Amino acid sequence: MPLEKIADYGLSNRDHSKLLFYKNDQIQHHNFYQIPELLPASASLFFNNTKVIQARLILKRKTGAFIEVFLLSPSDKRLSIFDTLNSTDSVEYNCMIGNLKKWQKGELLSEIITINEQNITLKCQLVDRENKIVNFSWDNQNITFGDIIDAIGHTPLPPYIKRPDEENDKQRYQTVYSELPGAVAAPTAGLHFTEDVLDSIREKGIKSEHLTLHVSAGTFQPIKVEDIAEHPMHSERIIVTTANLKHILASEDIIAVGTTAMRTLESTYWYGVQLLLEGDAQFHIKKLSPYQYKNQELPSLEQSIQAVLDYMHRNNLHSIKGETEIFIMPGYHFKVCDGLITNFHQPGSTLILLVAAFIGDDWQEIYKEALTENYRFLSYGDSSLLLKQQNNLI
Repeated sequence: MPLEKIADYGLSNRDHSKLLFYKNDQIQHHNFYQIPELLPASASLFFNNTKVIQARLILKRKTGAFIEVFLLSPSDKRLSIFDTLNSTDSVEYNCMIGNLKKWQKGELLSEIITINEQNITLKCQLVDRENKIVNFSWDNQNITFGDIIDAIGHTPLPPYIKRPDEENDKQRYQTVYSELPGAVAAPTAGLHFTEDVLDSIREKGIKSEHLTLHVSAGTFQPIKVEDIAEHPMHSERIIVTTANLKHILASEDIIAVGTTAMRTLESTYWYGVQLLLEGDAQFHIKKLSPYQYKNQELPSLEQSIQAVLDYMHRNNLHSIKGETEIFIMPGYHFKVCDGLITNFHQPGSTLILLVAAFIGDDWQEIYKEALTENYRFLSYGDSSLLLKQQNNLI
């Protein structure tokens, strides 16, 4: 990808980005604010309402050297991100660590932070060097870990944006409908939506629903193996509600707003398959799970989603948390999604494989057209609305 195509900043008017519209093997060019006119009246939009946390912490050693700590996920898998962000005592996180070699064994890094006119001492200790687990503790039980990272953390811009984060990124690298904190990367397809666009979509009678996938840093990990099935697919935490499931059952044509919403929807189908074929299975979709049923007759979408609903009713659950490593690549058969709103992705990434799986060989023409028409690429770049051919959207 030509470096000049990578967008370093989002447009000041979110909905003025370009929108490539693919339907019936044809490509059209629009602006994003026109998307309500392009969506079929029968469509249901599924948004990812995760909220990006200020996941980059710059800590200073007594020598003056800096250690950069990038929060990935709570080290205790039993704890939700919500639990750790609301902790008022101490938390432990799996992290990426810059200048790890300089962080000596047993060395305690401390910072004095002022929050709500109170001075708080934050202490950071590397408790597991091999797994890069950091313990954070502080001396004020009226302050949460979320308060601390909001005060001193930096916006976790993607590695291909070669500039420091700026104050405006706290708001711009966030969807206008973000709700549940926990992501360390934005669900970037949603960055184009404004309240005006959402109002126009509602006025057209198009339904919408919000589910959750906390985007991990693994989304940026390039594929470096010849056999793509060997790629170490990242795991991400998801939350679906009974309202989400009922909405899926009632929807005629489902359009995922972003690859993260698509991965959540497709993973939910496969969880229903596990419940039907394997009993009360754990909600953990392994990366190649969908490909193990080649010679089996699979449940319909309705049967699978109903199985998840039945499980939740039996256990008196209004929402269910799971993890997914689902690897959507060419050869995957989509079970839930009929359309996708997404940005333009990096070559050699799992995201471009997902687009190739969804569109087929035409993905190459779409990307050539985007390059020719000077579309802006990646997280702060332009958008596309892609509709499958084998459905009643067309």
